[in-house]
Amino acid sequence: LLQAAAGILCYVGAYVFITYDDYDHFFEDVYTLIPAVIIIAVGTLLFIIGLIGCCATIRESRCGLATFVIILLLVFITEVVVVVLGYIYRAKVEDEVDHSIQKVYNGYNGTNPDAASRAIDYVQRQLRCCGIHNYSDWENTVWFKQTKNNSVPLSCCKAALSNCTGSLTRPMDLYSEGCEALVVKKLQEIMMYVIWAALAFAAIQLLGMLCACIVLCRRSRDPAYELLIAGGTYA
Repeated sequence: LLQAAAGILCYVGAYVFITYDDYDHFFEDVYTLIPAVIIIAVGTLLFIIGLIGCCATIRESRCGLATFVIILLLVFITEVVVVVLGYIYRAKVEDEVDHSIQKVYNGYNGTNPDAASRAIDYVQRQLRCCGIHNYSDWENTVWFKQTKNNSVPLSCCKAALSNCTGSLTRPMDLYSEGCEALVVKKLQEIMMYVIWAALAFAAIQLLGMLCACIVLCRRSRDPAYELLIAGGTYA
């Protein structure tokens, strides 16, 4: 069970990394990735802990089970920290995006697109949005003023339209919703995946600790076990 939990935790952490990579230009700090880093580390550690627990149970080692419980407790505390950090950073996402998005849009270069420009086109197509608050925000960008063709990037065009040119004379062809709110919503959803994953597997670890403690208590009260200890034979 712990090995399966470890695999899922690592998957969630990797998913967060991959998804954030598409939106990293909207952040100047990488603190939002800290919970994902921790959860991957916890997943890796959890896999090792699962092996320790299996070996300790098979060999009926009291010392091994005690070590298993202590490590699980430490990992449990770490996952609680992940949940707390997740909520803190989730609240900061909006301020971070609001601080950076204007700079990213001002640096857009449609004729020779760099990584930031490709990120804007990707976000507008993926989230079906245009501009920061709406398509009119493009009128204030350097790119719009240089092109002088009264049009926005083609990534603002609705996916169902094949003849859209991005012209502002046909606003009905463009996505009407701005990207800022949708980017914030997407990133907060991703952070919630981390929070829920950490909560779910913290509950699993709590159950694991409880079961290990029960086994330890039974072994310590077992007369046969005590007899083995007294005779110098250790389980």
